[in-house]
Amino acid sequence: MPPSQNFDIRALTRIEQMQQVVGLQQAVWPGIQSVPEHLLLTAAHSGGLVLGAWEGETLIGFVFGFLGLHGTGASAILKHCSDMLGVLPEYRDRGLGAALKRAQWQMVRKQGIELITWTYDPLESRNANLNVAKLGAIAKTYLPDLYGEMSDGLNAGLPSDRFMVEWWVNSPRVAKRLSRQPRRRLDLAHFLSAEAAPLNATALDEDGWPRPASDELHRLADAFARPPLTLFEIPSEFRALKSANQDLALEWRLYARTAFDLFFSHGYLVTDFVHLPGSASRSYYVLSHGESTLGR
Repeated sequence: MPPSQNFDIRALTRIEQMQQVVGLQQAVWPGIQSVPEHLLLTAAHSGGLVLGAWEGETLIGFVFGFLGLHGTGASAILKHCSDMLGVLPEYRDRGLGAALKRAQWQMVRKQGIELITWTYDPLESRNANLNVAKLGAIAKTYLPDLYGEMSDGLNAGLPSDRFMVEWWVNSPRVAKRLSRQPRRRLDLAHFLSAEAAPLNATALDEDGWPRPASDELHRLADAFARPPLTLFEIPSEFRALKSANQDLALEWRLYARTAFDLFFSHGYLVTDFVHLPGSASRSYYVLSHGESTLGR
Protein backbone atom coordinates (compact mmCIF):
# COMPACT_ATOMS: atom_id res chain seq x y z
CA MET A 1 0.00 0.00 0.00
CA PRO A 2 1.46 3.40 -0.95
CA PRO A 3 2.03 6.00 1.77
CA SER A 4 -1.09 7.99 2.64
CA GLN A 5 -0.95 11.76 2.08
CA ASN A 6 -4.20 12.46 3.94
CA PHE A 7 -2.75 13.19 7.36
CA ASP A 8 -1.39 16.30 9.04
CA ILE A 9 1.38 16.19 11.66
CA ARG A 10 1.69 18.93 14.25
CA ALA A 11 3.00 19.55 17.76
CA LEU A 12 0.49 19.08 20.58
CA THR A 13 0.49 21.52 23.49
CA ARG A 14 -3.00 21.46 25.08
CA ILE A 15 -4.45 19.19 27.74
CA GLU A 16 -7.43 18.10 25.60
CA GLN A 17 -5.00 16.97 22.90
CA MET A 18 -3.04 14.96 25.46
CA GLN A 19 -6.25 13.28 26.59
CA GLN A 20 -6.73 12.11 23.01
CA VAL A 21 -3.17 10.75 23.02
CA VAL A 22 -4.01 8.73 26.15
CA GLY A 23 -7.00 7.25 24.35
CA LEU A 24 -4.83 6.42 21.34
CA GLN A 25 -2.32 4.62 23.57
CA GLN A 26 -5.10 2.42 24.91
CA ALA A 27 -6.29 1.64 21.38
CA VAL A 28 -2.79 0.76 20.13
CA TRP A 29 -1.60 -1.19 23.20
CA PRO A 30 -4.59 -2.68 25.04
CA GLY A 31 -3.71 -3.56 28.62
CA ILE A 32 -0.57 -1.43 28.87
CA GLN A 33 -0.31 1.38 31.42
CA SER A 34 -0.67 4.66 29.54
CA VAL A 35 1.48 7.76 29.96
CA PRO A 36 -0.99 10.19 31.59
CA GLU A 37 -2.02 13.46 30.02
CA HIS A 38 -0.44 15.64 32.71
CA LEU A 39 2.98 14.06 32.12
CA LEU A 40 2.66 14.42 28.35
CA LEU A 41 1.74 18.07 28.78
CA THR A 42 4.62 18.77 31.18
CA ALA A 43 7.14 17.18 28.79
CA ALA A 44 5.77 19.15 25.83
CA HIS A 45 6.15 22.41 27.77
CA SER A 46 9.67 21.56 29.00
CA GLY A 47 11.66 20.87 25.86
CA GLY A 48 10.11 17.52 24.98
CA LEU A 49 7.80 16.79 22.05
CA VAL A 50 4.37 15.28 21.56
CA LEU A 51 3.55 15.15 17.85
CA GLY A 52 0.17 14.01 16.60
CA ALA A 53 -0.89 12.79 13.17
CA TRP A 54 -4.44 13.77 12.26
CA GLU A 55 -6.81 12.68 9.53
CA GLY A 56 -9.39 15.43 9.63
CA GLU A 57 -10.39 15.66 13.29
CA THR A 58 -9.25 12.12 14.14
CA LEU A 59 -5.94 11.46 15.89
CA ILE A 60 -4.47 8.43 14.12
CA GLY A 61 -0.86 8.37 15.37
CA PHE A 62 1.58 10.07 17.72
CA VAL A 63 5.20 10.16 18.84
CA PHE A 64 6.30 11.28 22.32
CA GLY A 65 9.74 12.10 23.73
CA PHE A 66 11.49 14.13 26.41
CA LEU A 67 14.94 15.52 27.17
CA GLY A 68 17.66 13.39 28.73
CA LEU A 69 21.41 12.87 28.98
CA HIS A 70 23.60 10.55 26.93
CA GLY A 71 26.68 9.41 28.82
CA THR A 72 27.76 10.30 32.34
CA GLY A 73 29.65 13.03 34.12
CA ALA A 74 31.23 15.96 32.32
CA SER A 75 31.18 14.14 28.97
CA ALA A 76 27.40 13.69 28.95
CA ILE A 77 25.47 15.39 26.14
CA LEU A 78 21.85 16.45 25.85
CA LYS A 79 19.63 14.09 23.90
CA HIS A 80 16.00 13.56 23.00
CA CYS A 81 14.58 10.34 24.49
CA SER A 82 11.89 9.10 22.12
CA ASP A 83 9.63 7.08 24.40
CA MET A 84 6.56 6.05 22.38
CA LEU A 85 5.36 5.90 18.78
CA GLY A 86 1.90 4.56 18.08
CA VAL A 87 -0.33 4.27 15.01
CA LEU A 88 -3.88 2.93 14.91
CA PRO A 89 -3.84 -0.60 13.43
CA GLU A 90 -5.98 0.36 10.43
CA TYR A 91 -3.47 3.07 9.47
CA ARG A 92 -0.31 0.97 9.56
CA ASP A 93 1.80 0.24 6.47
CA ARG A 94 1.00 3.65 4.99
CA GLY A 95 4.26 5.39 5.87
CA LEU A 96 2.79 7.14 8.91
CA GLY A 97 5.39 5.85 11.40
CA ALA A 98 8.23 7.06 9.18
CA ALA A 99 6.49 10.42 8.68
CA LEU A 100 6.14 10.91 12.45
CA LYS A 101 9.83 10.10 12.96
CA ARG A 102 10.81 12.53 10.17
CA ALA A 103 8.78 15.29 11.86
CA GLN A 104 10.44 14.46 15.18
CA TRP A 105 13.86 14.57 13.52
CA GLN A 106 13.16 17.98 12.00
CA MET A 107 12.02 19.49 15.29
CA VAL A 108 14.88 18.04 17.34
CA ARG A 109 17.39 19.41 14.80
CA LYS A 110 15.84 22.86 15.22
CA GLN A 111 16.42 22.54 18.97
CA GLY A 112 20.13 22.02 18.29
CA ILE A 113 20.15 18.51 19.75
CA GLU A 114 22.43 15.96 18.05
CA LEU A 115 21.02 12.65 19.26
CA ILE A 116 17.69 10.85 19.58
CA THR A 117 17.52 7.47 21.32
CA TRP A 118 14.77 4.91 21.82
CA THR A 119 14.32 1.21 22.43
CA TYR A 120 12.64 -1.58 20.50
CA ASP A 121 12.42 -5.36 20.51
CA PRO A 122 15.36 -6.57 18.36
CA LEU A 123 13.36 -9.56 17.11
CA GLU A 124 10.57 -7.41 15.64
CA SER A 125 11.40 -7.32 11.92
CA ARG A 126 8.92 -4.53 11.10
CA ASN A 127 10.49 -2.20 13.68
CA ALA A 128 14.03 -3.11 12.65
CA ASN A 129 13.21 -2.26 9.04
CA LEU A 130 11.88 1.18 10.00
CA ASN A 131 14.43 2.11 12.66
CA VAL A 132 17.63 0.84 11.05
CA ALA A 133 17.08 0.50 7.30
CA LYS A 134 14.75 3.45 6.67
CA LEU A 135 15.76 5.94 9.38
CA GLY A 136 19.49 5.15 9.66
CA ALA A 137 19.60 4.53 13.42
CA ILE A 138 22.36 2.26 14.75
CA ALA A 139 22.48 -0.07 17.74
CA LYS A 140 25.39 -1.08 19.95
CA THR A 141 23.59 -1.57 23.27
CA TYR A 142 21.51 -4.61 24.24
CA LEU A 143 19.32 -4.28 27.33
CA PRO A 144 18.11 -7.67 28.68
CA ASP A 145 14.64 -7.73 30.27
CA LEU A 146 14.61 -3.93 30.37
CA TYR A 147 11.00 -3.48 31.51
CA GLY A 148 10.67 -6.69 33.50
CA GLU A 149 7.53 -8.78 33.10
CA MET A 150 4.98 -7.18 30.77
CA SER A 151 1.37 -8.35 30.61
CA ASP A 152 0.11 -6.73 27.40
CA GLY A 153 -0.67 -8.81 24.35
CA LEU A 154 2.53 -7.93 22.47
CA ASN A 155 4.99 -8.74 25.25
CA ALA A 156 3.41 -11.21 27.66
CA GLY A 157 5.37 -14.35 28.45
CA LEU A 158 8.84 -13.28 27.26
CA PRO A 159 11.69 -11.27 28.78
CA SER A 160 11.42 -7.66 27.60
CA ASP A 161 14.83 -7.46 25.89
CA ARG A 162 15.45 -4.30 23.89
CA PHE A 163 17.96 -2.57 21.63
CA MET A 164 18.87 0.98 22.59
CA VAL A 165 19.20 2.71 19.22
CA GLU A 166 21.10 5.92 18.53
CA TRP A 167 19.85 8.30 15.85
CA TRP A 168 22.54 10.89 15.15
CA VAL A 169 20.34 13.48 13.52
CA ASN A 170 23.07 15.39 11.65
CA SER A 171 25.05 12.37 10.46
CA PRO A 172 25.48 11.68 6.72
CA ARG A 173 23.87 8.22 7.09
CA VAL A 174 20.67 9.72 8.50
CA ALA A 175 20.65 12.62 6.03
CA LYS A 176 20.93 10.18 3.11
CA ARG A 177 18.04 8.06 4.34
CA LEU A 178 15.75 11.01 5.03
CA SER A 179 16.56 13.04 1.95
CA ARG A 180 13.97 13.52 -0.78
CA GLN A 181 16.08 11.15 -2.88
CA PRO A 182 17.13 8.55 -0.30
CA ARG A 183 19.90 6.06 -0.90
CA ARG A 184 18.97 2.94 -2.80
CA ARG A 185 17.89 0.15 -0.49
CA LEU A 186 20.46 -2.65 -0.40
CA ASP A 187 19.30 -6.23 -0.59
CA LEU A 188 20.96 -9.45 0.55
CA ALA A 189 22.85 -9.89 -2.73
CA HIS A 190 24.66 -6.58 -2.22
CA PHE A 191 25.96 -7.63 1.18
CA LEU A 192 26.85 -11.14 0.05
CA SER A 193 28.85 -9.65 -2.83
CA ALA A 194 30.74 -7.60 -0.21
CA GLU A 195 31.60 -10.90 1.52
CA ALA A 196 29.23 -10.31 4.43
CA ALA A 197 28.58 -13.94 5.29
CA PRO A 198 25.81 -14.93 7.73
CA LEU A 199 27.16 -15.92 11.14
CA ASN A 200 24.12 -17.92 12.16
CA ALA A 201 21.95 -20.44 10.41
CA THR A 202 18.27 -21.24 10.70
CA ALA A 203 16.30 -24.35 9.92
CA LEU A 204 12.53 -24.69 9.58
CA ASP A 205 10.82 -26.99 12.07
CA GLU A 206 7.94 -29.32 11.24
CA ASP A 207 5.47 -26.42 11.50
CA GLY A 208 7.47 -24.17 9.18
CA TRP A 209 8.89 -21.85 11.87
CA PRO A 210 12.59 -20.89 11.79
CA ARG A 211 14.68 -22.37 14.58
CA PRO A 212 18.25 -21.38 15.52
CA ALA A 213 20.57 -24.04 14.17
CA SER A 214 24.33 -24.54 14.13
CA ASP A 215 26.26 -21.29 13.93
CA GLU A 216 29.75 -19.84 13.86
CA LEU A 217 29.34 -17.15 16.48
CA HIS A 218 32.41 -18.47 18.30
CA ARG A 219 34.56 -17.14 15.43
CA LEU A 220 34.13 -13.61 16.77
CA ALA A 221 36.28 -14.51 19.78
CA ASP A 222 39.26 -14.58 17.43
CA ALA A 223 40.31 -11.02 16.54
CA PHE A 224 41.79 -12.24 13.25
CA ALA A 225 38.48 -13.82 12.19
CA ARG A 226 36.27 -10.78 12.60
CA PRO A 227 34.98 -9.72 9.17
CA PRO A 228 34.22 -6.01 8.60
CA LEU A 229 30.63 -6.93 7.73
CA THR A 230 28.53 -9.85 8.86
CA LEU A 231 24.86 -10.88 8.89
CA PHE A 232 22.61 -12.21 11.64
CA GLU A 233 19.25 -13.73 10.73
CA ILE A 234 16.11 -13.27 12.85
CA PRO A 235 12.56 -14.58 12.35
CA SER A 236 10.63 -12.42 9.89
CA GLU A 237 7.31 -12.86 11.71
CA PHE A 238 8.20 -12.92 15.39
CA ARG A 239 4.75 -11.88 16.61
CA ALA A 240 3.11 -14.75 14.75
CA LEU A 241 5.80 -17.12 16.01
CA LYS A 242 5.12 -16.03 19.61
CA SER A 243 1.43 -16.76 19.19
CA ALA A 244 2.09 -20.17 17.67
CA ASN A 245 5.01 -21.43 19.77
CA GLN A 246 5.93 -19.59 22.98
CA ASP A 247 8.78 -21.99 23.76
CA LEU A 248 10.42 -21.38 20.39
CA ALA A 249 9.98 -17.62 20.83
CA LEU A 250 11.81 -17.85 24.17
CA GLU A 251 14.56 -19.90 22.52
CA TRP A 252 15.02 -17.12 19.95
CA ARG A 253 15.01 -14.46 22.66
CA LEU A 254 17.81 -16.12 24.64
CA TYR A 255 19.77 -17.00 21.51
CA ALA A 256 19.63 -13.40 20.23
CA ARG A 257 20.61 -12.11 23.68
CA THR A 258 23.74 -14.27 23.66
CA ALA A 259 24.58 -13.36 20.07
CA PHE A 260 24.22 -9.58 20.37
CA ASP A 261 26.08 -9.49 23.67
CA LEU A 262 28.93 -11.21 21.83
CA PHE A 263 28.67 -8.91 18.79
CA PHE A 264 28.67 -5.69 20.78
CA SER A 265 31.43 -6.79 23.16
CA HIS A 266 33.67 -7.42 20.13
CA GLY A 267 33.15 -4.01 18.54
CA TYR A 268 30.25 -4.66 16.16
CA LEU A 269 27.36 -2.26 15.56
CA VAL A 270 23.99 -2.86 13.92
CA THR A 271 24.10 -0.57 10.88
CA ASP A 272 21.54 -1.96 8.41
CA PHE A 273 18.68 -4.39 7.99
CA VAL A 274 17.56 -6.53 5.05
CA HIS A 275 14.10 -8.02 4.60
CA LEU A 276 13.37 -10.44 1.77
CA PRO A 277 9.58 -10.63 1.28
CA GLY A 278 7.67 -13.59 -0.05
CA SER A 279 6.02 -16.76 1.12
CA ALA A 280 9.28 -17.79 2.82
CA SER A 281 10.44 -14.34 3.92
CA ARG A 282 13.86 -13.83 5.50
CA SER A 283 15.24 -11.01 7.68
CA TYR A 284 18.87 -10.14 8.46
CA TYR A 285 20.66 -7.59 10.57
CA VAL A 286 23.84 -6.19 9.02
CA LEU A 287 26.63 -5.70 11.57
CA SER A 288 29.70 -3.58 10.91
CA HIS A 289 32.93 -3.79 12.86
CA GLY A 290 34.23 -0.54 14.35
CA GLU A 291 32.74 2.89 15.00
CA SER A 292 34.21 4.26 11.77
CA THR A 293 31.13 2.72 10.15
CA LEU A 294 28.84 5.18 11.95
CA GLY A 295 29.20 7.79 9.24
CA ARG A 296 28.97 10.73 11.60
